[in-house]
Amino acid sequence: MLLAYDSLTGNVRRLAQELAGTLGAEVVDVRSHLPASEYLLLTYTFGTGQVPDSTRRFLERHGHLLRGVVSSGSYHWGQNFARAADVIAQTYRVPVVAKVNKGGTAADRARVLAWLGEQH
Repeated sequence: MLLAYDSLTGNVRRLAQELAGTLGAEVVDVRSHLPASEYLLLTYTFGTGQVPDSTRRFLERHGHLLRGVVSSGSYHWGQNFARAADVIAQTYRVPVVAKVNKGGTAADRARVLAWLGEQH
């Protein structure tokens, strides 16, 4: 499955690239590439729980191919931690695969890889 990411600080980009390297999957930046197939979206949460505008624009055009979402955030936002995943999952009726603090941990990567493995 294609991995599509949106990253502000580089944390999500690195996570997507690490996952893609493990899987041998294609990874694309939502700001400059179009998905050709179903994809897992990895994005960040902006402000106090918002979906980034760049992610929102991408989903407006390509949401029909979305199969799951991973969102990064910072624990200091409390209940709004990685909230973009909840908003996207509810809007597009896909699962929240993971919510990760910043770039995620080995356990976060394992969770996402396990979910991707179930999709085949």
